[in-house]
Amino acid sequence: MKLKVEKDVLMGGIQIVQNVISAKSALPILSNILLEVSQGSLRLTATDLDVGISCVIPVDAQEVGAITVPAKRFSDIIKELPVNEVSVVTKKNNQVNINAQNCEFKIMGLSKEEFPKLPEFKDKEVIKIEQAGLKQMLSLTSFAVSFDETRYILNGILLKISKNNMTLVATDGKRLAIIEKKLTLPAGKDISIIVPIKTVHELNRNLRDDGDISLILGNNQVLFDLGKVVIISRLIEGEFPDYRQVIPAASNNKIKADRAQFLRAVRRASLLSTPDYQAVKLEIFKNKMVLSKSTPDVGESREELAVEYQGKEMVIGFNPNYLIDVLKNLNEETVELELTDGEKPGVVRSNGYVYIVLPMRLS
Repeated sequence: MKLKVEKDVLMGGIQIVQNVISAKSALPILSNILLEVSQGSLRLTATDLDVGISCVIPVDAQEVGAITVPAKRFSDIIKELPVNEVSVVTKKNNQVNINAQNCEFKIMGLSKEEFPKLPEFKDKEVIKIEQAGLKQMLSLTSFAVSFDETRYILNGILLKISKNNMTLVATDGKRLAIIEKKLTLPAGKDISIIVPIKTVHELNRNLRDDGDISLILGNNQVLFDLGKVVIISRLIEGEFPDYRQVIPAASNNKIKADRAQFLRAVRRASLLSTPDYQAVKLEIFKNKMVLSKSTPDVGESREELAVEYQGKEMVIGFNPNYLIDVLKNLNEETVELELTDGEKPGVVRSNGYVYIVLPMRLS
């Protein structure tokens, strides 16, 4: 294997694939990146056996071949090279020579035969999804995924497709985020899968604001083809909770606020939060909301915010992070928060999106 490539191009490819590599892998080969050179291109692949990602970059391919290299060491070397043109050559006994001007490194790789083969998805139906639409849907749901490993079924996003509708759902038991959008091309069959959060993070990193992504479903695995980048993932097996039964009917008790101002006010109030005293207090009056935080031995804050509201006065507490997550990801200038009373969930609705958050007890 022999190639020449621009340092920035190679570094870009390494950064796309190396995120899936686990620092604590028991198998040495899983700490490596597979390099495969063919005519005019280099494919880089990494996997942790749950998620695999590969990308293709243009190179001057002088000799085809394949080798695996230690991901971190290879990345660190390429990053520090003094010039932009890099030469990578494999020698006998899996030695890899890296040259850039007057600088040379020799590192030991492992044979490509030891690298796990990613599953193939031949003769499977392809579902096309707009990248920009999926990116927005993931940004409005992924923050609500649970990281509690005892509730493994909630450690991912439910992705449902029925004809020309796609729905994404995430919950950690304290909040629930649901978004529904129309597909530009109707799907040939209905699907319902739970995509692990690690795969979601890789999708978020690689989705662009234009073009389509191809979704192909295999046997408890899914492939996302973004063109030059392909992500393959195991799916979470099991039955996702029935989320429909917890969606409250629309309420007329709506607080209409400037989203950016509301976000900044919640952020300021959260500065005095501690693990034992998380809740921020919202006092709702006619056309006014008071956000306050009082933490023993730390301090207190109070801020008034002008809002549109004509309903009954009430007091409610929320985990500020749960409000910040939704407010920073919505695009609208104004946001409507539906409240029934201090014991019932708050609800944000916006163009096919519903976010439900449970209140916290105010100490």
